[in-house]
Amino acid sequence: MTEASTSDRLDRSAIVTLVALSLGILVVANDFTALTVAVPSIEHDLDTTLNRAQWVINGYTVVFGVLIVTGGRLADLFGRRRVFVIGALVFGAFSLLGGLAPNIGLLIAARALMGIGGAMMWPSVLGMVYDIIPKARSGLAGGLIIGVAGLGNSIGPLLGGILTDTLGWRWIFFVNVPVALLAVLVVMRNVPESTRGGGVRVDYAGIASLSAAVVLVLVALDIGSANTFSSPWVLGMIAVGVLLLPVFVLIQRGQGDDALVPRRVVASRQFSGALISILLLGSVFFGVLVYVPQYLEKELGWSAFAAGAGLLPMMLVFATVSFAAGPLYHRIGSRLVVGIGAACLTGGVLVIALVIGTGYLPLVPGLVLCGIGVGLYFSAVTTAAVTAVRPEDSSLAGGIVYMGNVAGGSLGLGVNTAIVLAAAAFTVGIRNAFLVDAALGVVGTIVAVSLIRSEGSTTRTPS
Repeated sequence: MTEASTSDRLDRSAIVTLVALSLGILVVANDFTALTVAVPSIEHDLDTTLNRAQWVINGYTVVFGVLIVTGGRLADLFGRRRVFVIGALVFGAFSLLGGLAPNIGLLIAARALMGIGGAMMWPSVLGMVYDIIPKARSGLAGGLIIGVAGLGNSIGPLLGGILTDTLGWRWIFFVNVPVALLAVLVVMRNVPESTRGGGVRVDYAGIASLSAAVVLVLVALDIGSANTFSSPWVLGMIAVGVLLLPVFVLIQRGQGDDALVPRRVVASRQFSGALISILLLGSVFFGVLVYVPQYLEKELGWSAFAAGAGLLPMMLVFATVSFAAGPLYHRIGSRLVVGIGAACLTGGVLVIALVIGTGYLPLVPGLVLCGIGVGLYFSAVTTAAVTAVRPEDSSLAGGIVYMGNVAGGSLGLGVNTAIVLAAAAFTVGIRNAFLVDAALGVVGTIVAVSLIRSEGSTTRTPS
């Protein structure tokens, strides 16, 4: 056995750590979907309205999406182990508070604070996993993280339904506590702290401007999709959020290397190409996630739980293929894996657009194709983006990638909703929206294969 191949092997400590970090990602991802089936029980038990109960889900999602880039930057600046441990303790503590919450206000607050913990954990895990797995096998890191996240999203409604029907919805919160504590203990024991030389300055102005922009746009899109996008409040929030983005850019230019998003990160051609592609393909994926279940409920008369289960052909294939994407990444190269994944996702949404309105079974091939595409694309493009920057910026890069996915999905959802509302019939609107999504997918595929290098493992240099 060669020296190089020996150095590529993972020892027992590394494997145990990867399992613990995977469990951390699993509960963070699971919490995006597990409570979707528990909303009626929460509404009944806490004597509240559906609109307020829905913010138990939205509060977590919005806060997580807003702070994910900040969490990544803090992990790179102050140490990934430190930020992960703090995030996991916050996540676990407020999971416990959420499970004990006597009223809806405290429950929503607990969920929002769980979002802060999750936003600290996710990018820290990304950085630590890419540190633990040898550079020559970095594609495995993307497959592991995205695969576990996909698994968490997939089993969320099932696990949430089982817990709600047996022990009660509060146990969806309680199960997070021992997992978070276990992850903290393993990481503290096995992961050395990442370090960064020189003085550390936090870009508070950058954090404030980016957070305000993202929260305004996300909340406006959430309100608009539930009510109407023609509301002056919704349009005003979107306008202010968009106007804050150039303010954020100006602030970043003045901060130099201390910026929340340093210029050296976005200056990478591969990283920027991956991010643009993620914005476009994220909008395609979110369209399927939102409008296929709505079609099953409104047109086919399925229950909310059954409609969520209707996505399982896509989500289970997504999770399974993600784990296979890592070895494939090194066998045929990043550009080809990303390109095949993007093309499959684009083809899948096109198939769904062509057969929507003919029942559920005709949708399954399109859903499976989407699952293959998402599994290949997001794991490979995450690795391509993170390995395109300096190792000390990898948590920040992972946070930006995730925010790009959320931002693309949110903007795509707004476009899809506008198209659906403008159509004469609901099914016609979905078909039109998905045809537009397919066109966006083609553009995203072209961007990805044009700007992402074809190496199985991109070079990570200290400068």
